[in-house]
Amino acid sequence: MNAQLSPTHHGTPAAVPTPRTIAVAHGDGIGPEIMDAVLHVLRCAVPDLRIQPVVMGEAAYRSGHMNGILPQTWDALAQHPVLLKGPMTTPQGGGYKSINVTLRKTLGLFANVRPCVAYHPYVDTLHPGMDVVIVRENEEDTYGGIEHRQTDEVVQCLKLITRPGCERIVRYAFEYALAHGRRKVTCMTKDNIMKLTDGLFHRVFDEIAAEYPQLETEHRIIDIGAARMASRPRDYDVVVTPNLYGDILSDIAAEVAGSIGLAPSANIGLHGAMFEAVHGSAPDIAGKNIANPSGLLLAAVQMLLHIGETDAARTIHNAWLRTLEEGLHTHDLFNERTSRRCLGTREFAHAVAERLGQMPQHLPAVDYRQAPATPVQALQDAAPRARQDKVLEGVDVFLDWDEAHRDPNVLAQRLQAAAQDGLRLAVITNRGVKVWPDGHPNTFRTDHWRCRFKAVEGTLAPAQVPELLTRLLDHGLPAIKTENLYRFDGQPGYSVAQGE
Repeated sequence: MNAQLSPTHHGTPAAVPTPRTIAVAHGDGIGPEIMDAVLHVLRCAVPDLRIQPVVMGEAAYRSGHMNGILPQTWDALAQHPVLLKGPMTTPQGGGYKSINVTLRKTLGLFANVRPCVAYHPYVDTLHPGMDVVIVRENEEDTYGGIEHRQTDEVVQCLKLITRPGCERIVRYAFEYALAHGRRKVTCMTKDNIMKLTDGLFHRVFDEIAAEYPQLETEHRIIDIGAARMASRPRDYDVVVTPNLYGDILSDIAAEVAGSIGLAPSANIGLHGAMFEAVHGSAPDIAGKNIANPSGLLLAAVQMLLHIGETDAARTIHNAWLRTLEEGLHTHDLFNERTSRRCLGTREFAHAVAERLGQMPQHLPAVDYRQAPATPVQALQDAAPRARQDKVLEGVDVFLDWDEAHRDPNVLAQRLQAAAQDGLRLAVITNRGVKVWPDGHPNTFRTDHWRCRFKAVEGTLAPAQVPELLTRLLDHGLPAIKTENLYRFDGQPGYSVAQGE
């Protein structure tokens, strides 16, 4: 690591001047009390920082807004695109949408940056030297929330991975590593199974990695990668992942470092940013003045760096470190070895404010005076790529079919009788596993079937697809979904069946 940067230098500073007014959403559960605590410290460190309160969360849900955000809040965010947000509660069921997902996707906050640092010995950890940053793609993957119930027994969730999305987050991770004196970037996917979606992410990583020869790079399958994050996190430095893996991995890393309650999160886009604690709203302890505001306070430090308030960020962060090492701890961190006093939420914030200007004596101090430019400034729209030659060669037709015994041979006979000239039935799968031809008799089958038709001559006319669907309907086999099968520059753009 760059000698000028301490192990806890994890901000996202901006060189472009930004407004000194920030939007603030207090949140639900413990949100209001930890936000008040953080704002007390901010006002002491940056007296002229202006606050624009905005409403989102339970109050907005109760007023009938299913995404938890009032229309006037969107207007406020358009004027003040930097948001400090308390934890929110999303009601279960009923079509309610996650506020975080809505904000990230609507505002284009494509990069989620979560530093995970061990503060040994003041916070218990199995890995005293841990200092890892998870850079998570924030808009795509299964978090598109595109789900359907297709049969009585089967529901599906679409996983969407785009090349532009991969390029932005991977390049951001490399630029972050350079800006913060990091040595290595690790990509984690599951492309041994999801060869097209995760395979694209891995391929883009390899392409962009070639532009950064000064950095060490590696790829790991997410399962062993997550296991090693728990057992030997020193193997990692900056980790970049698709959305779902990053969500899980960053919680693992934060907890391994010592406490998820200390973990901050920055959500960065080209035109705005949102900062929050990683933890949830914890309604069971709300109003008891025992919640730890540290995660949100460290998120506020990231926010100050983002808007160019580097002196204030340094002062607050070092005061927090000094408070921690003096043994002034909230209930969740209190222990007989290193704690001197157990403080409430408000009292902890006052202790940090009283130490503004002081430096830690044992933990490494942070120094943001040489703060690098935010990586988002280095991102440019990807250069247009030449469109690949795209040829339709077949179609997957999905059926809801539940006849007695669910015999795929019976289904195959009906499908073959319905197929028009120029098409052949190539394979039938159930839950992705081949069941015809030559399927295994012990394969479990549901009422959801994928029936793959291929063009006999190798190329399928688009008009043949609706013609096939009409013929299937006439034979009592209505389709519930179709997926066209294409080749791109001669390479198949679809997966083969398991066992095919």
